[in-house]
Amino acid sequence: MDRLTLAAYNHDAAAFARDWHEQPAPVDLHEIVTRFFIKGGSSADIGCGSGREVAWLNANGYPAVGFDASDGLLTEARSRYPDLNFAWAELPALRGIAANTYDNVLCETVIMHLDHIRIAPSVRRMLDIVKPGGIFYLSWRVTEDADQRDKHHRLYAAFDTSLVRAELASTTPLLDEEVISASSGKKIHRIVVRKGA
Repeated sequence: MDRLTLAAYNHDAAAFARDWHEQPAPVDLHEIVTRFFIKGGSSADIGCGSGREVAWLNANGYPAVGFDASDGLLTEARSRYPDLNFAWAELPALRGIAANTYDNVLCETVIMHLDHIRIAPSVRRMLDIVKPGGIFYLSWRVTEDADQRDKHHRLYAAFDTSLVRAELASTTPLLDEEVISASSGKKIHRIVVRKGA
């Protein structure tokens, strides 16, 4: 992850967690997961933040582990959900996660926080940890024209969707859309694919 973005999440983890948990439930995300994910399948949330979606996945029949690069956010997640599993992992390497491990992989609005050169390898590596025949959900906040930073110095990279699609060329596309998130109110792009068997 971009270093300034990671520093922001570590420094203000409690405030970010509070903000996320006060937002409306992401019912659009939940509908997509219910529609496409393999019920009962082992699941990973890459960039899980304070654990809200990991908790939802586990409560709804998708046994999940959350991974994040921010120690501060992982502390928040473990505090809020002490009975769930969270671990440190950073894109693009995701060290410690074996290939073909998960039936379902979720990465919700994370990759826009990556330097441009790390986006393609991160998408490739996340697909790598999906089991053959498994499902990969990927979304990111859309930034027009040029990279931006918010008041917390978090990076919002501007990049063309073709960069992501090229890394998913071997998969079966199930969903590819640009919408306004029901939770954050921001424009996001999301893609759901099935990995080849």
